[in-house]
Amino acid sequence: MRHALGYTWTRVRRITISALAMLLFLIGSLIEVKPVLADEAQDAHQLVEKARLTLDGFQADPRLGPSLRALVGKAKGVMIFPQVLRGAFLFGGAGGRGVFLTRNRESKTWAGPAFYVLGEASLGLQVGADASEVALVALTDRGVTALLTDSAKLGVNASVAAGPVGAGWEAATANLSADLVSYSRHQGAYVGVSVEGAGVFPQPKLDQAYYGRPVTPSQILIQREVSNPHAGGLLAAVARLAGGSASIPRAQVLSSLLPTPALR
Repeated sequence: MRHALGYTWTRVRRITISALAMLLFLIGSLIEVKPVLADEAQDAHQLVEKARLTLDGFQADPRLGPSLRALVGKAKGVMIFPQVLRGAFLFGGAGGRGVFLTRNRESKTWAGPAFYVLGEASLGLQVGADASEVALVALTDRGVTALLTDSAKLGVNASVAAGPVGAGWEAATANLSADLVSYSRHQGAYVGVSVEGAGVFPQPKLDQAYYGRPVTPSQILIQREVSNPHAGGLLAAVARLAGGSASIPRAQVLSSLLPTPALR
């Protein structure tokens, strides 16, 4: 009997030690995950703010602004990449993170953002540049649907054309038939970036960090299951660009006036 009790005590001790080890492991994992999610949330907030500034810059540009405003006024979605990096050569690797917003057909209100990355592509620039700002205007349902998938190849899943700039933009805009229209700038100046063949991919970790739970781009942009008051400034900016056709909740606009972390 003494042997049996000793055996039982040994088993209980082993189980207790194993349970404590597992508990410590889980606690350690939570401690590690929390800072990662906090970092992702900060990155997402800063990216939204950078996208707003980029959009304001495009709107104020005398060459890009007029045609961009005309297209966004009838657009179904807008994707903004504040910084697309590439090599110094004419053709080279490129990549950058951005946001996507869509407009509801009936209410004309904007939703988002969902987070994306533009990468693994050869972007042809007319001038050498280390980094550029890129905006994609989705004019058709096909363009929006392509961007909502797990991966979209521009020019394959949706047709893409460079946005008209400068004199004669009215006629050029009227004749556009592409699903997506792209605009780009480098250091405040127009650079004709061709995004033909570029890959666009969702960033689920940033979506989760920004909205507090896992969500898909469709849940954010089409079903509109989540929102973040911090996005009020960006939503207001795209509404202004579209000619004020979208209504932004007052709480979201007011929240955009709160201090945000310094941009990195």
